[in-house]
Amino acid sequence: MREKLVKRFLDYVKIETTSDESSVSVPSTPNQMEFARILVSELERIGLSEVSLDEKGYVMATLPSNSTKVLPTIGFIAHMDTSPDMSGKDVKPRIINNYDGNDIVLNEELDITMKVSDFPELKEHKGLDLIVTDGTTLLGADNKAGIAEIVTAVEYLINNPQISHGTIKVGFTPDEEIGRGADYFDVEKFGADFAYTMDGGPVGELEYENFNAASARIFIQGRNVHPGTAKNKMLNSILIASELNSLLPVNERPEYTEKYEGFFHLVHFDGTVEKTNIAYIIRDHDKSKFETKKQLITEACAFINKKYGDIATLDLKDSYYNMEEKILPVMHIIDLAKKAMVNVDIEPVIKPIRGGTDGARLSYMGLPCPNIFTGGLNYHGKFEYISIQGMEKAVDTILEIISLTEEKSLA
Repeated sequence: MREKLVKRFLDYVKIETTSDESSVSVPSTPNQMEFARILVSELERIGLSEVSLDEKGYVMATLPSNSTKVLPTIGFIAHMDTSPDMSGKDVKPRIINNYDGNDIVLNEELDITMKVSDFPELKEHKGLDLIVTDGTTLLGADNKAGIAEIVTAVEYLINNPQISHGTIKVGFTPDEEIGRGADYFDVEKFGADFAYTMDGGPVGELEYENFNAASARIFIQGRNVHPGTAKNKMLNSILIASELNSLLPVNERPEYTEKYEGFFHLVHFDGTVEKTNIAYIIRDHDKSKFETKKQLITEACAFINKKYGDIATLDLKDSYYNMEEKILPVMHIIDLAKKAMVNVDIEPVIKPIRGGTDGARLSYMGLPCPNIFTGGLNYHGKFEYISIQGMEKAVDTILEIISLTEEKSLA
């Protein structure tokens, strides 16, 4: 199983599937659809049934129950795209066997080194087998590790029919990294009673709380006048945008927050004297604080408009909400995942996601869907890596969830 798991992952990450927020197509990039077709062929080859690919790039498949018991239908979901934060083209993964715990030279020619001083959690991976990048791209463990783990787990069940299990649903989505992963997910067609996204980080992560999220795009219309005659005439939109940013609390930026603390994150700033566009993502686990943050950025724009004369246009949209509200009534699915981890010698680490997941939106669409680790770290950048042992533990966790469901089922 280890050999198949690793080969699968290495094959997947070499396929470019970067999503594109500026695109209006679904999926946002054609390579995602190509990857989806590859996955469909693979799922059919290993023996899954009801394998489908729709026009939006969503892949679904079924492993039918072989049990005589009444069992819930469990889904496992991962996303096919990789983050546009860094290139996912021509990924060149490298395996470091029996990692020695020291700095890792990713690219000697370009002098790119992953240092233990920068990433102290590397020490916890001493003795493990790591998969790293060559320092010029991200790796793509987010979320191709999740796909590899799910496919490997269901293939194991197919190849071992003596293992009794209920109906298992598999789903792979496009465009999660740009917030659109659940846009066209057909929950009714998927047909699971509950599901897990395999999209977490280090081994043991189990998450059922995430940020409430919104996006804010602000357009500032300035007035460009020759600087020699600009007095009392020029409105420099760059400076005004900077002034607007200064109205937001400095200590509520990502670099100063942790755990349950929310933030305003300035993600785009493009301007000239004449016009400037800026964009933020707004996050908070607490719904009340989330609403307060949205009100604050609205008031900042209102202040600028009052001062300079209606030059700022705000487009503020909610993106997703904290799934905790939908998971609390079905906490048995969290207990199930915790027990599964303990049974395969993993200490569950339950903490809030400081980000988003398809599972959050799916939970609000009627499919309770907490998030489980894949084993990867440093997502979205050139220092991304994953341990093979961590991936194996993820497969073990999937199989144990399925096994426990069989044991606790109704006769």
